[in-house]
Amino acid sequence: MSFIDHLDELRGHLIRASIALLVISIVSFIFIRKIFDKIIFGVLNPDFPLYKAACALSKKIGIKEIFCYNTEEFAGVEFQNPIVQGQFIVAMKVALITGLIIGFPYLFYELWRFIKPGLRKMEIKATRGIVFITSCLFSIGALFGYLIIWPFGFWFFYRYSVSDQITNLYRIDNYMSLQTMIVLATGILFELPMFVYFLAKIGVVTPQLMRQYRKHSIIGILILSALITPADPLTQLIVSIPVYFLYEISIIIAARVYKNNEKAAAL
Repeated sequence: MSFIDHLDELRGHLIRASIALLVISIVSFIFIRKIFDKIIFGVLNPDFPLYKAACALSKKIGIKEIFCYNTEEFAGVEFQNPIVQGQFIVAMKVALITGLIIGFPYLFYELWRFIKPGLRKMEIKATRGIVFITSCLFSIGALFGYLIIWPFGFWFFYRYSVSDQITNLYRIDNYMSLQTMIVLATGILFELPMFVYFLAKIGVVTPQLMRQYRKHSIIGILILSALITPADPLTQLIVSIPVYFLYEISIIIAARVYKNNEKAAAL
């Protein structure tokens, strides 16, 4: 195909992806009130899954329900909308982000359809199931960020105080932006095995290199966790542990790819 033909092919994939994103976003906007009440403000609900699990754990190990939240804590959270069109703009952003998260599998599928014809048969065979695996990793990461990282981060900042004279009145756009950043960032972080797979496939990364720089990677993971999470060490640690676990899995993946590359080179 010529360069122009490639651009025309890419345009078709972008149009289909954009239509899918638009449709999901419109549907999300129709149900925007429920999305806000159940999801965006879900962390304010005493029945939030993490709170119930933490409370049950504290009761089980007998530490006087230290991790149980009472309803009085949630009553003190207030949000501000500083501009006239603020709530509408926030609703549009939430609908678009919801469309992006829900539609990620299809969006990646369109991207993969554009890339796939340029691969060799061996490469296509090696990447079988890539859309499903990538979508699963992103979904697991996003859920991890929403169900675990975001609640810890929000309540750290909510409870932190330098003076009793200061009252917390949160801007709704700031609240939503921080929540979105954490959810999307953890979703992308969980794609680490896929990134390593492709880098190993083209020879940029080897298992020996990853093992050699294992200690450096731990520092890098801690720094990265600090950048995408709130400032408390507990939240950073909670993010770092699964990411490091994914790093170890990535070493196994890189070793397998390296072995297959050697076999292919010997033929």
